[in-house]
Amino acid sequence: MCGIAGFKIKSSFNSKIIEKMNLSLLDRGPDSEGYYFDDEFTGAIRRLKINDLVNGDQPLFNRDKSVVLFYNGEIYNYRFLRKLLENKGYKFNTNSDGEVICHLYDEFSEDLFSMLDGMFAISLWLKKERKLILARDIAGEKPLYYFKPSQNEIVYASTINALSFHPSFKSDLNLDAIWDLPTFTWTPQPDTIFSNVKSFPHSHYMVIDKKGTSLYKYDFKYVENKNFVSEKDLIDYTKHLVEQSVNDRLLSDVPVGSFLSGGLDSSIVTYIASQNVEKLNTYTIGFENVEDLQHGQSDESIYAEKFAKNLGTSHKTIKVTSSNFLLDLKSFIKSIDQPFSTSSAMGIKAISQQAKKDGVKVLLSGDCADECFGGYSWYPNLNSQTIEKYNNFPMDLSFHDYNYDDQEKIKIINSYPSHKQAWAWHYYASEAEKKKIFNKDFYKSRLSSHRFFREFNDNIYWEKEDYIAQDRDFYLRNEMLQKLDKMTMANSIEGRVPFASPKILSLSSRLRYDHFYRDGQIKWLLKQAFAEVIPKEIISRPKHGFNVPLDHWFRNDWSKLLLSCFSKDSNLYKMGIIHNKSGETIIKMLDNKKKLNGEIFFSFLVLELWLEEYKEYF
Repeated sequence: MCGIAGFKIKSSFNSKIIEKMNLSLLDRGPDSEGYYFDDEFTGAIRRLKINDLVNGDQPLFNRDKSVVLFYNGEIYNYRFLRKLLENKGYKFNTNSDGEVICHLYDEFSEDLFSMLDGMFAISLWLKKERKLILARDIAGEKPLYYFKPSQNEIVYASTINALSFHPSFKSDLNLDAIWDLPTFTWTPQPDTIFSNVKSFPHSHYMVIDKKGTSLYKYDFKYVENKNFVSEKDLIDYTKHLVEQSVNDRLLSDVPVGSFLSGGLDSSIVTYIASQNVEKLNTYTIGFENVEDLQHGQSDESIYAEKFAKNLGTSHKTIKVTSSNFLLDLKSFIKSIDQPFSTSSAMGIKAISQQAKKDGVKVLLSGDCADECFGGYSWYPNLNSQTIEKYNNFPMDLSFHDYNYDDQEKIKIINSYPSHKQAWAWHYYASEAEKKKIFNKDFYKSRLSSHRFFREFNDNIYWEKEDYIAQDRDFYLRNEMLQKLDKMTMANSIEGRVPFASPKILSLSSRLRYDHFYRDGQIKWLLKQAFAEVIPKEIISRPKHGFNVPLDHWFRNDWSKLLLSCFSKDSNLYKMGIIHNKSGETIIKMLDNKKKLNGEIFFSFLVLELWLEEYKEYF
């Protein structure tokens, strides 16, 4: 989806521009295209046909065609909304889930967005009112980027690459985004790698007209704020909610598949889907079985294969090695739109490539259960207030550092201010580590990457639930959802995330810490809810997931490629991002085999390759 709206400005309303923008979205929608031209608005769509394969092309309209809709995504409760509208006398021209949006506007105006259970980026052109409305879903599953060439004009698209075809696009780099990359492996929204481009905020809509631009937040209308009589009531409700969310996301007129890592979350999603899909395709990644300091063995495919056999799914294990991923790096860079170096994305890309060959166009994912039900391995270590400060230990120790024994490491991290603990438990390069790699002239004006954490204040103590809420509000949207969308859509496949449904997000925000962690078990509530249908060996096995053995690869097959990023011939050096001795720091980090630095290394590699791929911008 892409579009241009301008009031009192018509110079950029060139059909060739919108056609180039739209063509760049071909992977996201290879099945058809649609356009709409007006004096103050032009819009376009590339469609991936999932529902109503014959009549669902866009734009879609209300009854008098005064409301023009382009949208990317799925509205899972459209049948309920359609019946509601039909009872009010509305007539429908298609069986597309999106058509409800046009008629909802006629009936409810901007309140319509609070009624949508789905993933979406929406563009509504209101012909009579001469205004544009943009909106993004509650969780932030579907991307939407924009920039404003002037006060009275906006250019928007599903990718940053599409925006680059507009003549007013500016390629000035956001240097703070580069600074943040080795810490997070992505750029936190609403920022992007380009200074003038923003990511549209989730659970918001924007109104643009001749008066200017206004941004509004909305909440999901149909959340059930139940009071649970007993813990069994809560467990039963959790099971019902997850089952409903998975079943809703089976909405499709094309073949459906599921990621299956062999862990709890994807097993739950796959189990529920298998009860309702006659032939379910399932996929997992098989790695070289090397040892990982945090997770043990890298390869978990044997567990996925056993579970898939029990369910009777059509299962495939995609075996990958360092050389496979190395060959696919250039394609990966083209898929990410802006620097994005979460290594597990490459596993999702490999599965999506195979699913595409198999004719599967929808893939269900178990992502976001960790953030909603407390699944990360450090959650048992959380404290509700900072303990006595350690004066003789480093202030840049992270959970990925195994130079200290576990108990000592936990004590040190718990001595940090809360915002710094949020970094240490979950993320990668510290502010101090980055200063050893980046050029001083580059980093001296950079903002701390900790600025994105709730309450960036040394004197604020978080409750245990706050750390989980931080992951749910920040990590879930910036990494998990973005990763799935980028890698699946690069292969013309729609990724769906049942655990990111508005109702599950709402339930999660109301849970206590002992619902997340109890009796030595993380994800206690979710495990209780599905204990009767998921094998005990899956429920009791430690969390693993799609963990790429990066540290092993960088010390072996990928070492020369990594070090070339820190040479004087690299883009990083030529652009003044790193200094001439940065490589020495990287070699020391490679030699430290008791710290997981792979994601940090991968961030610099991805940044270097991205700068090379898009060097015509700079």
